[in-house]
Amino acid sequence: MIEPFKMGYTAVGGLGIFILGMKYLSDSLQMLSGGLIRKAIASVTTNRFLAVLVGLLVTTFVQSSSITTVMVVGLANAGLIQLTQAIGVILGANIGTTITGWILAVKVGKYGLLLIALGVFPMLFSKNDRVSASSKVLVALGLIFFGLEIMSGAFKPLRSDESFMNLMLTLDAQSVLSILGCVAIGCLMTMIIQSSSAMLGITIALAATGAIPLYTAIALVMGENIGTTITAQFAALGGTISARRAAMAHSVFNVLGVVIIVLIFAPYVRMIEEFVPGIANFVDGDGNRPYIAAHIAMAHTFFNVTATLVMLPFLHKLAALVTRMVPEKEGAERGSFKYIGTPGTMPVAMGISMVFEELKRMQGRVHKALRHAGSFLQRDLKGRERFFRKVTTLEDETDVMQHEITTFIVTLMQAGNASKEQSDRAYAYVRAADELESIADYAASLCSYMKRLDKYELDFTAEGWKDLLNYHHEVFALFTQVCKAFNNEDTSSTRKIYDEANRLNDLADSIRSGHLDRMKQGTCGALPALTFSDMAVALRRIKNHTVNLHEALYSEPTQSG
Repeated sequence: MIEPFKMGYTAVGGLGIFILGMKYLSDSLQMLSGGLIRKAIASVTTNRFLAVLVGLLVTTFVQSSSITTVMVVGLANAGLIQLTQAIGVILGANIGTTITGWILAVKVGKYGLLLIALGVFPMLFSKNDRVSASSKVLVALGLIFFGLEIMSGAFKPLRSDESFMNLMLTLDAQSVLSILGCVAIGCLMTMIIQSSSAMLGITIALAATGAIPLYTAIALVMGENIGTTITAQFAALGGTISARRAAMAHSVFNVLGVVIIVLIFAPYVRMIEEFVPGIANFVDGDGNRPYIAAHIAMAHTFFNVTATLVMLPFLHKLAALVTRMVPEKEGAERGSFKYIGTPGTMPVAMGISMVFEELKRMQGRVHKALRHAGSFLQRDLKGRERFFRKVTTLEDETDVMQHEITTFIVTLMQAGNASKEQSDRAYAYVRAADELESIADYAASLCSYMKRLDKYELDFTAEGWKDLLNYHHEVFALFTQVCKAFNNEDTSSTRKIYDEANRLNDLADSIRSGHLDRMKQGTCGALPALTFSDMAVALRRIKNHTVNLHEALYSEPTQSG
C-alpha cells in the first residue's frame, strides 16, 4: 500500500541528496581543472568543431549544460564571441550534459555510502586543496548514487499502484499525442526544477523500478532537453542582442531536434533497444530493471550527438534564422557591464574569467581616456573640445564598471566554494578595477585643469608645455606597457616597472624644479603656476596607480612612490 506522505518526503529527500551530489561534483571538478576552463574559453575561434569541443569539455567539468550556456550567453553579451561560435559551444554543451546519464547508468548505487565514507574525512580535514577536491569527487559520486537509490526505493510502490499505472497507460508514448504529453511534462518539470540532470535522475529512478516504460522515459528526456534551455533564456533577459540570439539558438536547436525525433519516435526507440546490450524491460530478482538506465543514457547521447553533427554544416543558417527571430531594435542601449547572470548561477572559475575579460574592456576605456586627455592638452589641435567630452564620458563609464565588477566579485566570493588561489585572484581584480577607475578619474581631472586655462585664457611658457606634454607621453607609455599583461603579451618584469617608475619620479622632480625656477623668474603667474602644479600632480598620481595596477595583476604587493 502506498503512503503518499512517506513516499513524497523520501523521493524529495533523495532528490535533494542527488542535487547536492551534482553540486559537489561540479565544484570539485572546477577546482581540479585549475585554469583549464579559462584556457578552453580563450581557445574558441571561428572553427565550429573547436567550439563544439570546448562546449563539451567545459560541460564535462562543470557537470551542467545550464551553467555552460549561461556562460556562453555572457560571453556573447560581452561581444567576446560571435553568434556562430556561441551556437557551436552550446551544441557541445548539449553533448557534454549526456555524460550525467552515463554516470547514473553505472550500477554502483549500493556503494554510494562506501564512496561517501572514503571521501568525507579527507574532504573535511585535508589542508591540501587538490586532495580535498579529489575526495569531494568521491563524496559527490556517493551522494549521487545514494540519492538515486533512495528515489528508486521511494518510487517502487508506484509500479503496483493501479491509479498511477492507469495514468502511465495514457502516457505510454505509443501515440503522437501521448509522446507530446510526455515531452511537455519533461519540459515543464525541468523548467520548475531548473536542472535537467535532476530530472534525468528522477526519470531513470522511475524507469529502473518499472514505474514507467522505456518509451515514456525517452519521451520525458526529450522534454528535459527543451526545458533546460529556459535557464539561458532567463540569463539573456536584459542582455544584448547577441546574448538573446544565442539563447534563442539553444531553444530552436533543441526544439527542432525533438520535433524530428517525435516524427520517427517508434523506430528511434527500437534502434536504441537493438543498439544497447541487455533487454531494457528485463526484470531482476529484486524487481528492478538493471539495463534500462543505459538505454535511456544512450537515447540521450545519440540524440544530442546526431543532432549536433547534422546541424554543424548549417550553423550560419541557424544564426540567420535566430537573427530574424530576434531582430535588433533601433536605439537599443547596451549596458555598461556586459556579463550577465547572478554570480550564484555560475562556477567561481568561470565568474573570475569573465571578470578578467571585463577588466580588459575597462582597461581599453582607460587607455582611450588617457590618449584623449593627451590630445586635449594640445591647444593647437583643431576640434580638440570633442576630446574633453570623450574623456568625461569614458570616466563615467569606468565608474559604473568598477562598481559592477566589485559587486559581482563580492557576491561571487560570498557564494563560497572558491579556493585560496581563486579568492586571491578575484580580490586582485577588485584592486585592479579600483586602480583603473582612479587613473580615469585623474585623466578627467587633467582635462578639467586644462579647461581652467581655457576659461581664464591663461598659458604656460613653451618650456612648461614641453615638460608637461613630455611627462604625459612618458606616463602614457608606462601605462601601455603595464597593460600588455591583459593581452598575454610579453611585458616588463616587476623590477623594470619599478625602475621606470623611479625614473618618472625623478623626471617629475626635475619638472617641478624647472617650474619653481620659472615662478621665481616671474615668467609664470600665480593661477597658471597652480594649474601647472595640479596637472603635474595628476600625471604623477596616474603613474602611481599604473604601478599599483601592475602589482594587482601580478599579485606582488609593494609600495610605489
